[in-house]
Amino acid sequence: MKQELEIYLQSLIPEREGVFTEMERYAKEHNVPIMEPEGMEALLQILRLSQPSAILEVGTAIGYSALRMADAMPGTKIVTLERDEARIVKAKEFIQKAGKEGQIILLEGDALEAGPLVKEHGPFNAIFIDAAKGQYRRFFEQFEEVLEPGGIIVTDNVLFKGLVAEADEAIEPKRIRNLVRKIRDFNAWLMGHTAYTTVILPIGDGVAISKHRGENK
Repeated sequence: MKQELEIYLQSLIPEREGVFTEMERYAKEHNVPIMEPEGMEALLQILRLSQPSAILEVGTAIGYSALRMADAMPGTKIVTLERDEARIVKAKEFIQKAGKEGQIILLEGDALEAGPLVKEHGPFNAIFIDAAKGQYRRFFEQFEEVLEPGGIIVTDNVLFKGLVAEADEAIEPKRIRNLVRKIRDFNAWLMGHTAYTTVILPIGDGVAISKHRGENK
């Protein structure tokens, strides 16, 4: 998306208030990745339209997305996963400050090892994946088991700053080039998944919306 158009769209988004302003400032000062404004608004609108009763989030960070979802969907249970100890501390602090301890359940530990614990809190009507990009397919395959038939899975950062459209030789360093390849592979696999219909929206850092076709799993 052209930068001018992106700036224009961001200018239309209402300013956040209270704890959200504090969290955005903290994320910027401490280099904590949170969802970009346009992508966040798209996610919230998708959830408002689908009205899930339970959401699983893979990748809490400091709790920004979980709290935005909780604010938009006050009657929805949100279970969120995080392994970074420092971020867990901040997430708990912000969740408490927002008064959402009764709505948001924070599970601590590696998401790829949390399958049995997550099942105890499932099933879920919606899943939001915003964690280690190189593990997106593993996250998707592991947690789709707790998705209700007909549910949705939203994956952030699938365009990775536009690098997925760049030639390999133009991407440096090698670590980033390898990560871009993994994201491309995930996108191709996701678009070809026969159990889901998927669209990738070029907003924020790229948001994939996958809806389960509804057949029993």
